[in-house]
Amino acid sequence: MARRPKKHPDRKRPLPRAGRGELQPAKRERQGVLSALSSLETLEAAYGAWLERKLEHASERAALAQTRRRLDEQASFLMGAVKAAGAELEGAGAAQSLARRGDAARSLSEAERRLASARADVEARIAEADAAYARDAAAIRATIEDRARRSLEVARPKLRLLVRLLAGGRRIVHLERLGPDEAVLAVYALAGRLPSRYGFLFDDSTDDAQRPPPSLYPDEGVAPEEVRPDAPALREVVERSAVLPIKGFIPLFVPGPAGRDFVRLLQRGPVMEAELAEGDGFRSVLAAEEAERIAGHLLRLKVEGKIDLDVEMG
Repeated sequence: MARRPKKHPDRKRPLPRAGRGELQPAKRERQGVLSALSSLETLEAAYGAWLERKLEHASERAALAQTRRRLDEQASFLMGAVKAAGAELEGAGAAQSLARRGDAARSLSEAERRLASARADVEARIAEADAAYARDAAAIRATIEDRARRSLEVARPKLRLLVRLLAGGRRIVHLERLGPDEAVLAVYALAGRLPSRYGFLFDDSTDDAQRPPPSLYPDEGVAPEEVRPDAPALREVVERSAVLPIKGFIPLFVPGPAGRDFVRLLQRGPVMEAELAEGDGFRSVLAAEEAERIAGHLLRLKVEGKIDLDVEMG
């Protein structure tokens, strides 16, 4: 009996191609992820399903974008070839040149029609992939929100506030670092929205060793070149995003004399350090009044039943 060829588990799965039928395996995988949602009882598992779907969508889009670029290149090459042919026909007799240029124009028109049809199909496939991802992401987010609400009904995130006293009446405000589940629940309790990634608070990865880690993920409309915004731009992303693509911190808005102050609780080893937005950056050395407002805001959230809070001076 002939032996079956061995499978290679480390062989990468090919990206889906542009053809309509060739994307069916990706659709089957998508259905598998969604059908498993009801059994995803933990936040980590639900976020894992979301990330899997997100990566699958990125692969679909990358494959279709490559096909679109290839069609654009074909169209550009075809135009160049026709122009070159036209230049050569200029030297022929007037009647012969006119007839041949007419043939060339008809050939060009037919080729352009085919390329335009193919490009329209690719654009439709991109729109279809985007719409399918939007539907699936909404279903996954609803599942995660349900898990978060149920978890908050059982236990509120517990914050332990540590205030360090400095010379000149200045303060540094630390909070004991939360666990992964608690970090997700704290963001949901404080902002009413979900972070886009599980484990976001502990992620200090960077794409450039010469620069600090990004403060955003390239999610939810944030481009890869926009993951290191200044303080005003970071605040804008946090305020407008239905899902927060935050990385390495928890956002907090504290009432102040001039409105709401933007504070980020930045992960620093075993603690989160409160940093107040000022100009284009942040500062962690606070005036006594600023530290008191942060502590007072968290105390109010405790009274409202959103969090548990312990305060310790040191």
